[in-house]
Amino acid sequence: MKFAFFPGCVSKGGCPELYQSVMEVYPRLGLELEEMTTASCTGAGVLQEKDRKLGDVLNARTFALAEQAGLPIMTICSTCQGVMSQANHRLTTDPPYLAAVNEILNEEGLTYRGTTQIRHFVWILLEELGEQGIRQRVRRPLTELRAAPFYGCYLQRPSEALGFQDQPDRAKSLELIMSWLGLEVVDFPGKTRCCGFPLLTINEKNSLRMVASHTLDAKRNGADILVTPCPLCHLNLDGMQSRAAGQQQADIDLPIWHLPQLLGLAMGMEPKRLGLTRHLVSTQGVLDKLGSAVA
Repeated sequence: MKFAFFPGCVSKGGCPELYQSVMEVYPRLGLELEEMTTASCTGAGVLQEKDRKLGDVLNARTFALAEQAGLPIMTICSTCQGVMSQANHRLTTDPPYLAAVNEILNEEGLTYRGTTQIRHFVWILLEELGEQGIRQRVRRPLTELRAAPFYGCYLQRPSEALGFQDQPDRAKSLELIMSWLGLEVVDFPGKTRCCGFPLLTINEKNSLRMVASHTLDAKRNGADILVTPCPLCHLNLDGMQSRAAGQQQADIDLPIWHLPQLLGLAMGMEPKRLGLTRHLVSTQGVLDKLGSAVA
């Protein structure tokens, strides 16, 4: 299975341990990646609030590059996935709009025909490897851990653009994969809500309140860790957790993990190779709980 790999900016900037862990695990999954080094930024939904067509042109350019290479796109960021899915849905369901966008792309010698598939790493695990493919790669089932999923916004809404009609298990993809790795899944109401990151620069107090609400809720339900497929959610839930705890005058201390780190650990990899020493909220207590085999 070969993909055009779109890592997004945060996995190489604010959350480099995400990119590092993906690079470690993907060869063992039978995946082949060709990184898109000339792709455009998705706009992250922020650009689209000001100029949706400009955002769609930038994403159509990326889709056209993948289409030329004859490859589907793999993302590792929920925000990138959501923004790209919405753009692709608009382009492929409105031929006159696609034609107008292509007039702009043609200036660079590109045309998008509307055939590129864009899939998050979590969906590829779910739909290409499946339960059998994941379980047969597990060397160290993580049965001692209780983990809460945290999707954030973009990997849940809008379901039409995300293809939930044809792939209904995408709505519970994190829970399924976590259970296949041996974890006890902890459910809690905030798992599909906003992490608060988009509010951070305009209403920090409410953003921190959302961080505290999600992490404390997961912890009160018994979670040892929170697992997210979105690096922007990770930035807020991990990076701002200490300030959120101070604002709420509460002790939180809940490690936030990227899914590829969890996958790598279950496949027997060393924590340092997966970037687990790079988090602001220490992962050491969780690693100690798993015992000397992974410490």
